[in-house]
Amino acid sequence: MSADGPLAGDFRLSMAQASDRGLRREINEDSVLARYPIYAVADGMGGHEAGEVASRICVESLADNQDLLAAGDHISPEHITQALMMADSAIRAATDERAGTTVSGAVLVRDAGMPQWLIFNLGDSRTYRLGKGGLERVTVDHSEVQELMDLGHITAEEAQYHPRRHVVTRALGLGTENSADFWLLPVTDGDRILICSDGLTGELGDDRIAEILSADGDPERTCTDLIRAALQSGGRDNVSVVVLDAASVTGPVPAQ
Repeated sequence: MSADGPLAGDFRLSMAQASDRGLRREINEDSVLARYPIYAVADGMGGHEAGEVASRICVESLADNQDLLAAGDHISPEHITQALMMADSAIRAATDERAGTTVSGAVLVRDAGMPQWLIFNLGDSRTYRLGKGGLERVTVDHSEVQELMDLGHITAEEAQYHPRRHVVTRALGLGTENSADFWLLPVTDGDRILICSDGLTGELGDDRIAEILSADGDPERTCTDLIRAALQSGGRDNVSVVVLDAASVTGPVPAQ
């Protein structure tokens, strides 16, 4: 699905989303939120029905939270944290603490009068930004293999095949570590934001993701190409992506 919307300041936003069950999973436990100004991907954990419920509750909490809606383009990390803590409690109650979810996302906000990306992350879903300097992985995974890499015990290449690569250290609905990390980045002309579940990054390295994001395609086509590449690489997990393009309305605007 694709859509266009306004953006604070002299920018226009183009967006698309896509989600696929993958080739080996019986159901899709991912949930996607793409409702201006909040965009997120939640990756449920817990097996049949439970993981799907956890991810759905997460995105619904973000979409329907009254404090977020009232804040408008002045949404803060505190607003997001409150919504996620409400989701955490609701997931635990709905699943009897049998399920959880990761979540990563981007919010369009204004800071000091300027448009900004407020990026948030909890778990091993990811948010990237493709700009003039190339692809930047904004978020940092909350996972056992990320901790091993930080300690210098394994390389990024070894992490791709490590037997503990799917073990997350923070999640909503499970355990005690449920706090999100935040980043605030200025919106610049030509920004392309990718939000994705680990079903994408588990199949494609950052170089391949950068290649697809850099190709001459609108967000909808790019989402299709990302999903197709993940399935061709094995499709071992659910795959969900959101692609956001920001273009200055004072300069050339991509055709929609």
